[in-house]
Amino acid sequence: MINLIAIFGSSFIIAFSGALMPGPLLTVTISESARRGILAGPQLIAGHAILEAIMVTILLVGVGPFLQSDRSFIIIALSGAAVMLWMSIDMFKSLPSMTLHSATTRIYFAHPVVAGFIMSLVNPYWVIWWAAIGLGYVTYSMTFGLQGLLCFFTGHILADLTWYTFVSFSIAKGKQFMTDAMYKIIIGICATALTGFAIWFAYSGISKII
Repeated sequence: MINLIAIFGSSFIIAFSGALMPGPLLTVTISESARRGILAGPQLIAGHAILEAIMVTILLVGVGPFLQSDRSFIIIALSGAAVMLWMSIDMFKSLPSMTLHSATTRIYFAHPVVAGFIMSLVNPYWVIWWAAIGLGYVTYSMTFGLQGLLCFFTGHILADLTWYTFVSFSIAKGKQFMTDAMYKIIIGICATALTGFAIWFAYSGISKII
């Protein structure tokens, strides 16, 4: 039970760190929330979640046997640690110029669910995340069976849903619930947490070699 809670909690924190970073999905969330209202955020994440469920399925079906070896675990753990460390460094470097409301371009789709799916698919950050970090988490979660995988995926999607629902609500209501200074503090905390996870992944991979 403790391991499952740890998978859920760490998955939530890492996904929340990624959700906070400005990107195509945030751009659409801001524009669509102003146009469609509070439900735009959850609907966008629904499309995002559909794509991520497909990605998890692809990883399980196509790469599953290869992931069972110690060699693959070492490669995935170390590459995941490198990517997370790179992300945390990039987050720290971006803090001085980071602003919550920098993305204002309007991008219209037939439905927010479609927008969430497409904006996630075309985001290179999303592809990099699943190629390294996500792959490692799926592999580790599956050591605890279907329960472990569900804890990982639930924590991951809940983080996205929490942040984007808040953004959507804030934009739709036209109130400034969060200042740029508060946003930078949150980014700094998440970057620090991401560094910690990078160290943990690196240790897990190196321990398999020794």
